Amino acid sequence: MQTEPKVKKTLLYKIGMSLIISSIIFWVIPFGIPFLPLSSKMKVISITSSLVLAEVVFWVGAIMVGKEVAGKIRKYFNPKNWRKKHKEEA
Repeated sequence: MQTEPKVKKTLLYKIGMSLIISSIIFWVIPFGIPFLPLSSKMKVISITSSLVLAEVVFWVGAIMVGKEVAGKIRKYFNPKNWRKKHKEEA
């Protein structure tokens, strides 16, 4: 039985994955902003900027890791795909 050698990930790949994972934080922040003691105008600006920043951070990370990996991650986090069963290879 042969074991495949581990593929060493480059620093660029690791940074890209950490950016993609950290973009989740920016997606969660808008759920807490309405409870902060800010003016309505500041809440709108904060929520909007957080969502824009989440997308920018995700896509910068996606460029670093590659199109295939980013597509798989995006597909995994899409709620439409959560109930679908994976095709079994026969």
